[in-house]
Amino acid sequence: MTQDHAHEPDTLIAMRQRVRDSFNRQGLMRHLGVSIESIEPGTVSLKLPYRDELTQQHGFFHAGASSALADTAGGYAGFTLFPEDSSVLTVEFKINLIAPAKGDYLLAVGKVLRSGRTLTICQLEVFGVTPKNKDLIAVGQQTLMCMHGKPDTN
Repeated sequence: MTQDHAHEPDTLIAMRQRVRDSFNRQGLMRHLGVSIESIEPGTVSLKLPYRDELTQQHGFFHAGASSALADTAGGYAGFTLFPEDSSVLTVEFKINLIAPAKGDYLLAVGKVLRSGRTLTICQLEVFGVTPKNKDLIAVGQQTLMCMHGKPDTN
């Protein structure tokens, strides 16, 4: 993260740390090489650098990689608003692949549209990024479940 967070409230600092700690327990994100770009209340951005191992037969990022990235960005966007003793599970998500997933990296942005006690709805966007362009390659929507009183298990 490039922003200066030195003068933020302790609750915001704690929320960001809780998200980072949970994210670091995700084996798939580690395997794919995903990193957190930003964490704000209700919004999380994740970055996935291009590598040949993440492509399909035409050399574009595979839809599985871009979908997993979008799902995780949305999940953690919702998680930023959940109580401390909870965890997050995706109930469902829909993704529309609207352009070839190409670029130096993918940037997924999850944004909370509605946060409820149990169910949270998020908007998902994935961009293919190069030094000259930031192209929207996928959009989606997601429903999350807040697992009250059930923190992450590993």
